[in-house]
Amino acid sequence: MSRAPQNLLVPFRRDKKRDFASGTGAELLTSKVRQVLLTEGATPHSTGELPWRTSFGAGLSRLRHQRNDTVLAELARVYVRDALARWLPGVQLVQVDVKQDGEALAVRLRIREGTTTARLIIPFRHEA
Repeated sequence: MSRAPQNLLVPFRRDKKRDFASGTGAELLTSKVRQVLLTEGATPHSTGELPWRTSFGAGLSRLRHQRNDTVLAELARVYVRDALARWLPGVQLVQVDVKQDGEALAVRLRIREGTTTARLIIPFRHEA
């Protein structure tokens, strides 16, 4: 019988044994997706957040301080789709919805890796 892969959860945190927390299944899948989507990759205005892999990330930070309209929602959807396809090729994006509520933008995902399915909501706030 094969065991589900176990790996460190990002962002790093301590578990009850005072070690770095690790997880499996939906918790690990969510951690991997959050790491890709919330890391700032290199842009014409930024060198990227990770010096050893400057292009890693989704580029969602480029959408901050932008007008919250249908174009912004579509850009968010495309950035998410492209980043997951590039950085987590084993993850299948089942559904991505971008909801606009006043000045807030939330990306809601349903993702699958093998037999594991997870849901994830990433909120963003527009700052004037």
